[in-house]
Amino acid sequence: MRTETQTSSAYKEYIAGLAGGLATVAVGHPFDTVKVKLQKHNTETHGIKYKNALQCSTRILTNEGVKGLYRGATSSFLGMAFEGSISFGLYSQLKQSLQGELNSSKPQLQAIIPAAASVGSIISFILCPSELVKCRMQVQGTDSLISRNDRYSSTLDCVSKTFKNEGVKGIFRGGSATFLRESVGNSVFFSCYEYSRYYMRLQLDSSLSGHRDQQLKVLTDVGVGIVSGGLAGVAFWLTVLPVDVAKTVIQTAANTKSSRNPFQILGSIYRKTGFRGCYAGLGPTLARAFPANAAAIVSWELTAKLLGIRPDRD
Repeated sequence: MRTETQTSSAYKEYIAGLAGGLATVAVGHPFDTVKVKLQKHNTETHGIKYKNALQCSTRILTNEGVKGLYRGATSSFLGMAFEGSISFGLYSQLKQSLQGELNSSKPQLQAIIPAAASVGSIISFILCPSELVKCRMQVQGTDSLISRNDRYSSTLDCVSKTFKNEGVKGIFRGGSATFLRESVGNSVFFSCYEYSRYYMRLQLDSSLSGHRDQQLKVLTDVGVGIVSGGLAGVAFWLTVLPVDVAKTVIQTAANTKSSRNPFQILGSIYRKTGFRGCYAGLGPTLARAFPANAAAIVSWELTAKLLGIRPDRD
């Protein structure tokens, strides 16, 4: 039976996670827009081709301004707010539960991986609809081959037309790819985060053992959060980017009866564009991964400490 203190702590974990999710979108959405456009257009046999991420970014800014880089941000903010809250909050709760009474400060893979994979599996069902709307909004800029009559005027319009034309099943298009990306990717993300954070703290604790300056400690915590979060984000995307490419293609396909099998889609992309096509959008993805995930981890950790649920145990 949960105590009042445990319930309060769990509630605060989800608030801290919410802060992390919002920070991810604020920092990373422009990079994500470029990534999605590259994944959509550079994997097709015919249509617009971008030479690289810089050219894609320049065309967006020239034709649509900064607003174009934040196309689809509304659904992204909503999706990532829920994802961040559940991802960080539930991960913390599950990891603590799996670790049980084990008091070792060293990361335990037997607790990290099941907790992270479970969280990824759960949030994929929440994330899939918001990602579908986000991707469909992102690919219909001025460079898009989508006719003006078929474009969405807003996020709400996209949701409404998707339900009307494809039903509930349509809003979950790309669900299998999202499930794979999140369950595998989260396992990699949290493992990398926990271990990089642990070993950095070991080095810093030994070198700063005589210091009691609180401001220095806060700066150190932020620095560790930036590096561990950034590295974890890069590891996540290097691992699952091909699945994400397949997800984008599935969710933005004009033919609603086209394959939803991510492995079939990747096979088709490979035959058309080679290995490079399976990693379409790699440049902006990695450029986004470090700062966006660093911001997420720092926001999560600092918010948690402000709420008093992460006593200074490092």
